[in-house]
Amino acid sequence: MTGRPSPTARQLIDLIADPGTFTCWDEPPAGPPADPGYRASLDRARERTGLDEAVTTGLLRLDGRPVAVVASEFGFLGGSIGVATAERITRAVERATAERLPLVALPVSGGTRMQEGSAAFLCMLRITAAVQAHQAAALPYLTYLRNPTMGGVFASWGTLGHLVLAEPGARLGFLGPRVYEELRGVQLPADIQLAETLAERGLVDAVVAPDALRETLRRALAVLCARPSPGVAAPLPPVTGRTVDAWDSVRRTRRPDRPGTRELLGHSAEELVLLDTPGGGDGALVRALAVFDGRPAVVVGQQRRSPGQERPFTATDLRAVRRTAQLAEQLGLPLVTVADTAGAELSAQAELDGVAVEIAYCLTSLLALRTPVLAVLLGQGSGGGALALLPADRLIAAEHAWLAPLPPEGASAIVHRDGDHAPELARTQGIGAYDLAAVGLVGQVVPEQPDAADEPAEFCDRIGRAIGAALAALAAAPEAERLAARRLRHRRLGDTLVDSAAP
Repeated sequence: MTGRPSPTARQLIDLIADPGTFTCWDEPPAGPPADPGYRASLDRARERTGLDEAVTTGLLRLDGRPVAVVASEFGFLGGSIGVATAERITRAVERATAERLPLVALPVSGGTRMQEGSAAFLCMLRITAAVQAHQAAALPYLTYLRNPTMGGVFASWGTLGHLVLAEPGARLGFLGPRVYEELRGVQLPADIQLAETLAERGLVDAVVAPDALRETLRRALAVLCARPSPGVAAPLPPVTGRTVDAWDSVRRTRRPDRPGTRELLGHSAEELVLLDTPGGGDGALVRALAVFDGRPAVVVGQQRRSPGQERPFTATDLRAVRRTAQLAEQLGLPLVTVADTAGAELSAQAELDGVAVEIAYCLTSLLALRTPVLAVLLGQGSGGGALALLPADRLIAAEHAWLAPLPPEGASAIVHRDGDHAPELARTQGIGAYDLAAVGLVGQVVPEQPDAADEPAEFCDRIGRAIGAALAALAAAPEAERLAARRLRHRRLGDTLVDSAAP
């Protein structure tokens, strides 16, 4: 764990607030407890920290934006949650909801205050109910887990943020190491509860240093609180029947210098917050908050690798896709999915992890979303790993993108018992972007001139503009009309009579 102490509540508030803008909401806690020892502990904590409880709440401005804040103080009885602490947090959350403010929670805590026992423990339900109501109002709730955040706080309001950020090196977990050793008789491995370990497993969205927290929150709130102008119901541009050799497209999408999802976001997003994913930066998944042409969106996509270094799409990745879709739904933001994969993981472990079941869950989750969904077929579209990201209201494809049940070599192995017929299978299976437009999957093909790898910035800019225009068109459609069109679209996929101009 880090040897650097976490900033105090007021230090962290000062780091993220515009100077001089914090206004405290705290009211004095209820009368002192009957137990004299506990009263003495509270008195010492108040004298030491200058606070009257283990949390302070209030309103600040972040880059001019009003934001409600709840900040724990570890110096006050280990940031533990008693009944008065819980009441202060709950009132702050309820006030933020009533005033329609985004809420940032900065917990640091050993958990429930043992001096108050079950009464304090049950107050986690009170706080969680208030947070749930705040999220149900489609208001952003962001948490920043500090060192340490443990027990009931970690298992409730601390990890319920739309975004869960964490301090580098923070200990985060359900049970403290000393209690674990006492109860289990063995030591808990030191890195199990490390913030970076949780980020690697997709349980924390980003590890952010305190001095970078303000900018991360600013960017996140710029996306989550954006109020774009009403969309324009524009028809899709016509899909021209250009002749593109499918096998040539397959080879082009395998070029190691072809731009992937991260490059697309880096070139085309006006605001961007990249979130941590299973496997970190070397993983197969990309999650982000982004703005395209003034349109905020939640993004989840696949990051391609060089041939021979592909990382397969895992069951854990697919669970992260569903969590990202849930985030979009909670916030009422459109979801943009980007498919570019050599396929889902094929291994004994993948079977045990339920990768096929997770693909099925992704399909049903995306189909059931009420928020707009835009899919982008960026390059390789192999198997169920690609299919899991394609249920959408509209689908945009790069000119050389393709979609197939298996890579052409795999299809050749099934049909011809060798891989030599891969070019032939690619050309006859209808896997190219224009072929997919003919059967109703693709509504817009974005040209490559002649290859995305030869013009990465220009290509990403074209894709980004297409995303922005499609998001505007989807925003213009009434929800009931859009959902009905989505159902019809998926009902008729594969039928060449599908009207690809439908929303």
